[in-house]
Amino acid sequence: PSSSHTAGAVRLGRCARQVLGGLPEQAEIVFFGSFADTYRGHGTDLAVVGGLLDYDTDDMRIRDAFEHANAAGLSVQFRTSNKAVAHPNTVTFMLSQGDRRATVTGSSIGGGNIEIIGVDHFDVKFTALYPTYLVFHDDQPGVIADITSILRQAGVNIGYMEVDRKSRSGAALTVIESDEAIAGDTLRLIDSLPHVRRISIIHLNAGGEHI
Repeated sequence: PSSSHTAGAVRLGRCARQVLGGLPEQAEIVFFGSFADTYRGHGTDLAVVGGLLDYDTDDMRIRDAFEHANAAGLSVQFRTSNKAVAHPNTVTFMLSQGDRRATVTGSSIGGGNIEIIGVDHFDVKFTALYPTYLVFHDDQPGVIADITSILRQAGVNIGYMEVDRKSRSGAALTVIESDEAIAGDTLRLIDSLPHVRRISIIHLNAGGEHI
């Protein structure tokens, strides 16, 4: 199998886990395009489950990912869709852990690289090549300015930033990629802002967490 169907799929699973903030209890995984046609034969199903278990791309446990998922209390369901997508190697994760939910859609774009194109029905894009922070907040004046002010004072260089909102004055998501990992005390300052709901940390080289 190609790296797109294996290594990229592992990274997509890890990224979805980190959006949720930990190991899911339930996972519904929907494959599209080429993934839908070949996921069993190419081991993409094992790869995405390995990613949900937070295994790295070269972890030998991936070949037995289903057994490890069962032992960890992770229930997984697979299905396919013929819906047209922008990239043939696309997957959607619908994850739950207690009362926490996350929906993540991403594509494996070649050479083990990935692109996340949707989080919780927000249209955003990021590659997870750099430390990435998802700030879920209310769409209110001054929120983004407050966030960037805190980062400026902490000396954080923003490499990429994107914002999407579900409705005017409704829920919004700001995606921030930084050159280096942001310190925990800086993230706690952002999380304490009045209109910030939560922060998900996507850091595939160090393991993400949830604030």
